[in-house]
Amino acid sequence: MNLPAFAKLEPEFTKRGVKLLGLSVDPVEANSGWIDDMEDISGTRVKFPIISDFDRKVSTLYDMLDQQDATNVDTKGLPLTVRSVFIIDPSKKIRLILTYPASTGRNTAEVLRVVDSLQTGDKYTIATPINWVPGDDVIIPVSVSDEKAKTLFPKFRAIKPYLRLTPLGTESK
Repeated sequence: MNLPAFAKLEPEFTKRGVKLLGLSVDPVEANSGWIDDMEDISGTRVKFPIISDFDRKVSTLYDMLDQQDATNVDTKGLPLTVRSVFIIDPSKKIRLILTYPASTGRNTAEVLRVVDSLQTGDKYTIATPINWVPGDDVIIPVSVSDEKAKTLFPKFRAIKPYLRLTPLGTESK
């Protein structure tokens, strides 16, 4: 029940300026009933748009068909899709693609974490380390000199010449 999980977090995505969009290989009529079923099961109504990609044109263009399991087909023999997430920025640039096998559900907390990381990186020109969550220290890129880092991030600390960490706070620009 991936889509209701995203629907439940939609206010968090909206707070970050993110618009959700679903893609389904089912016809529009099937999606309408499916949305009702998902609400019955999850208690959450999917309100964001869902595009019907019954002919698999979008799925093919974005490489979302299950290439690993040739038996993963619908009743007409058409290939089903893998579980993919695309984060596309306001300039329409794909910033992230997460693809899971059809048998594995997506991780909404990870998608939200990535949005936070991308937006923080864009705002402060930093990178985020593994398992970063908002409030954790960030990495100052090597392209930023120590002199400039002292101005931008007065609390930074150098672990190695190429690894400098800093908290983000009101002193960061």
